[in-house]
Amino acid sequence: MQTTRNLCNLTRYILRRTVATTANDTTGSASGGAGGSEQTTHFGYQTVKESEKERKVHEVFQQVAQSYDLMNDAMSMGIHRVWKDIFVERLGPEHGMRLLDMAGGTGDISFRYLKYLAKMPNPKQRESHVTVSDINQHMLNVGEERARQLGLTADRLPNASIAWQCADAEKLPFKSDTYTAYTIAFGIRNCTHVDKVLSEAYRVLQPGGRFMCLEFSHLTNETMQWLYDQYSFQVIPPMGQLLAGQWHAYQYLVESIRRFPRQDQFKSMIERAGFSHVSYENLTFGVVSIHSGFKL
Repeated sequence: MQTTRNLCNLTRYILRRTVATTANDTTGSASGGAGGSEQTTHFGYQTVKESEKERKVHEVFQQVAQSYDLMNDAMSMGIHRVWKDIFVERLGPEHGMRLLDMAGGTGDISFRYLKYLAKMPNPKQRESHVTVSDINQHMLNVGEERARQLGLTADRLPNASIAWQCADAEKLPFKSDTYTAYTIAFGIRNCTHVDKVLSEAYRVLQPGGRFMCLEFSHLTNETMQWLYDQYSFQVIPPMGQLLAGQWHAYQYLVESIRRFPRQDQFKSMIERAGFSHVSYENLTFGVVSIHSGFKL
């Protein structure tokens, strides 16, 4: 409680001392020679070559891996735990499910999935599975260590298995029609080609399989969005510096949220990838949203 009060006081202090300004969109350009220029994309509010973004994102998560869970708690006042609980409840895990948890990193979604299954009767002793996959091995290392501490290892799970795989969401190494569910939480906005991520998710899902995404989004109320922007840009980067020694990494994370498509736009992208019955649900007034679709 004391930590929460201190963070709230810090927020109010900075908001009082800060002139309400919107972060600048510092765009750049990728120059090319006679043979043409390389495609550019966004890295937060910067414009970078596509070949640079993966490296930059990898560096960010390598820097924050050890403090990732601490910062999630601090930035959201612990609400991210509630969002993830709701996300897994909406997934509705069943025995026999094969889940690919992409950008699964430190294991938050996969651990909830396994614990959810452990509480359910399984009279037929059906085997369930989760593959935790992330492009950053540092994040997976943190997740595997957490799994050992929680006793969620393959040798200690009844009728369930867990595997860890370093992989690029845009070029998955898994066979087509392998999984019955695909989740990605707070990860898709960091990918260079979101359309390729969605296409790969569709490919590896079995017919009838479900795609679910939990991601920061846009508030439905303009005043609340303004207040949220002030908190995001003026409080989170300094907090990242204080708690994790990482100002720029958390500045990028905030900027990447603002660059991500709005709920309806992302819904259309999921539909263009081939998914049916696509819907979304806003949580906490749209701070985050859950998108869902089916491969039929």
